Amino acid sequence: MNFFEIIAQTFAQSGFAAMTWQQGVMILISFVLLYMAIKKGFEPLLLLPIAFGMLLANLPLAGLMYDATAEGLAWYNSGVLRIIYMGVKSSLFPCLIFMGVGAMTDFGPLIANPISLLLGAAAQFGIYVAFTLANFLGNTITYDGKPLFTALQAAAIAIIGGADGPTAIFLTNRLAPELLAPIAVAAYSYMALIPLIQPPIMRMLTTEKERKIKMDQLRQVSKTEKIIFPIVVTVFCVLLLPSVAPLIGMLMLGNLFREAGCVERLSDTAQNTLCNIVTIMLGTTVGATADGLVFLQPQTLGIIALGLMAFCFSTAGGVLLGKLLCYITGGKINPLIGAAGVSAVPMAARVAQAEGRKANPTNFLLMHAMGPNVAGVIGSAVAAGFLLLMFGK
Repeated sequence: MNFFEIIAQTFAQSGFAAMTWQQGVMILISFVLLYMAIKKGFEPLLLLPIAFGMLLANLPLAGLMYDATAEGLAWYNSGVLRIIYMGVKSSLFPCLIFMGVGAMTDFGPLIANPISLLLGAAAQFGIYVAFTLANFLGNTITYDGKPLFTALQAAAIAIIGGADGPTAIFLTNRLAPELLAPIAVAAYSYMALIPLIQPPIMRMLTTEKERKIKMDQLRQVSKTEKIIFPIVVTVFCVLLLPSVAPLIGMLMLGNLFREAGCVERLSDTAQNTLCNIVTIMLGTTVGATADGLVFLQPQTLGIIALGLMAFCFSTAGGVLLGKLLCYITGGKINPLIGAAGVSAVPMAARVAQAEGRKANPTNFLLMHAMGPNVAGVIGSAVAAGFLLLMFGK
């Protein structure tokens, strides 16, 4: 065998020869997402592992997402990312992320301003809009001789509008596990792209005068209130909708670690080490589900489009209720904080703060926006519980 034959044989057995156009497209998309994470700083803690996982999954012959159980082999023969992915499919990672979010989040702004609950509820509007539209499309369009979406799939798709990746994974695992890959990618991608998606909607629906509104300082919340709040919310929500116990329970347990004052080590671990480890594994494996061979399909592209629409309607719902409350209170509420009612903590609150500062450099909306932001986390979990109640098996 001469030199050229060796080169030809090496190339024929390489990933270059096995690459499909779908994988090439997904690799290019991963490059764009990496650029946005590293250069533009769009939530790199989420977007960077998602983008790199997408890159790894679409490199031909690497086998990182190989599922050995599909061929009757033991699970430990699967690709390394497929093994880690079991934490996503089992909903273990989403629940652990909720614990970390609870430990990192101060619920004080929500306790100090209970009206934030209304803004958090309004920002779930996109969930119901997306469900209605997905259900309509499922009843009118067929693909491969089947409805484009079933009612269960429509409910799973709709939860993307809550901008809550863990909740989206949790609900999809229960209702439509076959759609877990595109729904998880859409939910986490839109969460990471909040600084790009939300500001145009916020500016379109508000006037400059409204964006300049400065809000009064929130009252000081006592330690006792902060300790009682997660306990009361857990009891009420779980009794009302038992199916949300894994999410609400872990969220409030993490917050109780933070506020109790006697378990600093547990609080620190939940906030930092545990949350960081789970974020790496969840983000990378969620990105790795975006395999071009199965991802670039009409149904998947429909999910991406519906998810974006749901996210936009959720943002609009929060802002519009904020405008109404602004009018009712005589200009005491800045409508921008309504956009923070989506569940992405604290990303959405930071966007509201940034937009408020652009209109008025002396504006400080972050703490006010954290109220609806926290309410949105609870609201999306409750919405998921309601959908499970209606469509769960």
